Amino acid sequence: MASSSVGRRLAACLLNVSEARRKDLVETVAKAALYDPEGVRREGTAVLNIFNDHDYNRSVITIVASIDSLGEAVLSACEKACALIDMSAHTGVHPCMGAVDLVPIYPLGEEVGADRCAQEALAVARGLTERVRGSSAFLFGWADSPLQRGLAQRRREMGWFRKRPELQDIRSDVGPQPQRRFGLTGVGASPYVMNCNVTIDTQDLAMGRGIAAAIRESTPGGLPGVQVLALPHEGAVEIACNVESVKGAAPSNLTALTPWPSFTIGGQPYCHAPSALITARVAELAGKHGVGTKGTALVGFTPHECRGLAELAISQGIAEYWKEQHRIRM
Repeated sequence: MASSSVGRRLAACLLNVSEARRKDLVETVAKAALYDPEGVRREGTAVLNIFNDHDYNRSVITIVASIDSLGEAVLSACEKACALIDMSAHTGVHPCMGAVDLVPIYPLGEEVGADRCAQEALAVARGLTERVRGSSAFLFGWADSPLQRGLAQRRREMGWFRKRPELQDIRSDVGPQPQRRFGLTGVGASPYVMNCNVTIDTQDLAMGRGIAAAIRESTPGGLPGVQVLALPHEGAVEIACNVESVKGAAPSNLTALTPWPSFTIGGQPYCHAPSALITARVAELAGKHGVGTKGTALVGFTPHECRGLAELAISQGIAEYWKEQHRIRM
């Protein structure tokens, strides 16, 4: 990624909270990242995007700042979310376990490496459980020392994919045993993870699950770095993909039609599957059943976009960038 004085120490958090149907509440959480309790703006911090999904009842808030100040902004947003969201009353078709369900820290700048992101993630996990009594967290990625287990593995271990996780059977990594009010929060750090969701024009969830299994990284012939769920969504089925950045060069057999975007962390090359390839693969598999696709949605940005827009928003002092992005990007 290109260097700039603003960008070299940038990091991002794509904060996942278990609420989308009360958009004013979600904006209140986002603003808690930007302003201290007295309403004073945190310099050098911006919220680039708020993605709400009504069916999932889940929102993703993209917070960017220097790695040196990101943690406090994220913690303040987490505190506000825990005060406003009661997991005992939550409904939605997307799996979730916590009022704040996911806190991933991603490096964007050249001077931000794995160790620094892990340190910040651990500070957020500990700070959350200290400030919000009764909250608890599990760790993943670089923050999960020494095993550094990935998010998908940690979620399986915690029962995140179950319809009704048994909280009394879960042992958190930080904080007490999870309570129904706050649930359990995943906190970690890793190379950037992009969210790419492709909707297929059917209500056949079994078909969707078959397609999801076929493109999942763990399946022979699947796409590297792609973790997938098939979920009912707005009268159709959404193939919801977490697109993890993978170390090394892109697989040569998958780059002929669409290049894989690449970047470096600590001098190590990383790349990720492009959304066009994921969309094409889903369309091909759905087409074998006589089913078309209805569209593809990116939740937030690609790593390159996130870095560039973070620099723009912070250098121009646009804290609430999500309100301005369509005007500015046109």
